[in-house]
Amino acid sequence: MTTSAFIASLTTNSSLLALWGALVLHWLLPIPYPMHPLRIWHRLALLIAARVNHPHDNYAQRLLAGYLAWALMWLTVVVLLFATSQLVWYPTLFQLTLLWLALDWQHTSQLSHQFNYAYGHNDKAQCRQLLAPYLNRNTTVLSLLGLGKAGAETIILSYGRHVVGVLFWYAIGGGIAAILYRLAIGLARAWSPTRTQYAVFGYPAIRIAAILDILPLRLFALLLSTGRNGRVAIKGLRQQGENWHLPGPGWLLVVIGYKLALSLGGPAIYNNVKMERPRLGGRITPAALHIAQIQQLITQRLYVWVVLESLLLYFFGGIL
Repeated sequence: MTTSAFIASLTTNSSLLALWGALVLHWLLPIPYPMHPLRIWHRLALLIAARVNHPHDNYAQRLLAGYLAWALMWLTVVVLLFATSQLVWYPTLFQLTLLWLALDWQHTSQLSHQFNYAYGHNDKAQCRQLLAPYLNRNTTVLSLLGLGKAGAETIILSYGRHVVGVLFWYAIGGGIAAILYRLAIGLARAWSPTRTQYAVFGYPAIRIAAILDILPLRLFALLLSTGRNGRVAIKGLRQQGENWHLPGPGWLLVVIGYKLALSLGGPAIYNNVKMERPRLGGRITPAALHIAQIQQLITQRLYVWVVLESLLLYFFGGIL
């Protein structure tokens, strides 16, 4: 294939153009976290839950309310997105915009660097402030060591869900699938069963998110396991891969825990109640150096992930 033919094939591949256009736009024009449209989705989820989630109802009623509320919010957006997709003049631009909204690579990178700097300077107040929006637990009671472990887990799972999962579902179903995945993850976050009021109501959201997570996060975990300490990471997956309460995130935590010999998981306090979680990985409590290693490892593998996805889109045709 000549150079001109190769360039022509790239410019006619709308899926690939939308992917790289969204990545470039995401880095050049990131949406500030407080102004992100998905924040509106989070607030709307809380308002709907306040109306339909009644603690005095029995278990079956609260569970049914959880499924119906999830379907009401998510399926409404599905209908709106598919209706809009039939009206837009430039489908590639529409898909690019949806992927741009769904991605959260830069903000996760900024969180990693800011947390690492604060943690390296033993600034507990700043560490707690940075993690507070992401944890469904009270960060003010976390010790410096607890903050290190919580920070490492938050960064790992944020990259997994807000970048890997988004890009995976984009490859499957375009920008619509990418944004729908983020909305499903957002509902699982807003209605997390770790909060007492959503202990039953939130189970449908977390179960659906777990189903959507399992394939992309496990594939990325296998990609992370390549290279140095790869055999140790695979051995860890065999031993502890199914121990975590969520199958996708569990593999990510196990692989990084074993690959870098870090201690992840363990007991955590939610709503003043101690919850027993499996201990994963090695024996070293994450320090600032390890947060930097996590950032470097994931970033390197994300570049590989993007290249592999680009090749798949190039050779197997577009999704638009």
